[in-house]
Amino acid sequence: MLITHDTRCALDTVVDLVNTAPEDESAPEGLPDVPALAEFVRNHEVSDVGVMSSADLSAVRAVRARFAAIFAAPDARSAAGLINELVAAASTTPRLTDHDGYDWHVHYYAPGSSVADHLAADCGMALAFFVVAGEEERLRRCEAPDCRRAFVDLSRNRSRRYCDSRTCGNRLHVAAYRARRKEATG
Repeated sequence: MLITHDTRCALDTVVDLVNTAPEDESAPEGLPDVPALAEFVRNHEVSDVGVMSSADLSAVRAVRARFAAIFAAPDARSAAGLINELVAAASTTPRLTDHDGYDWHVHYYAPGSSVADHLAADCGMALAFFVVAGEEERLRRCEAPDCRRAFVDLSRNRSRRYCDSRTCGNRLHVAAYRARRKEATG
């Protein structure tokens, strides 16, 4: 599957956005306030976003929940329905642009859109490409028992199971190794 630069950026953004949600009531909110949202926007180079407010923060959190539902969708039809609703609500307006030193690429949000509509349109379309390509199973949650972070499996054979092989994957592999050694020694 060919993934363009702008689609890859949108995928990274949606994964990071979904992962800002607290995993349970005791976990901290990853987007606690407007400055945190502004930092998220800056870190992900989300363009054409004006001054943000608490209304933007609430709207982005609502979009985040809708993206999380897409990652939890049981099948392509469910994912497609959720993506269609999300993208339609954002009033997508595809247009070619070449800003900030990037070659021509497509933005799906209308000029002057809110940050929530911008994220819903661009990131929603990136996820739509996966459904169209029959690759929606690549939109995953970490299989580590104490982690449910979202990620996109871009491995060649679709075998990635953990959000980060150096933390979650390695930790589980070490635990399994220790359990085997303990069993072997007795």
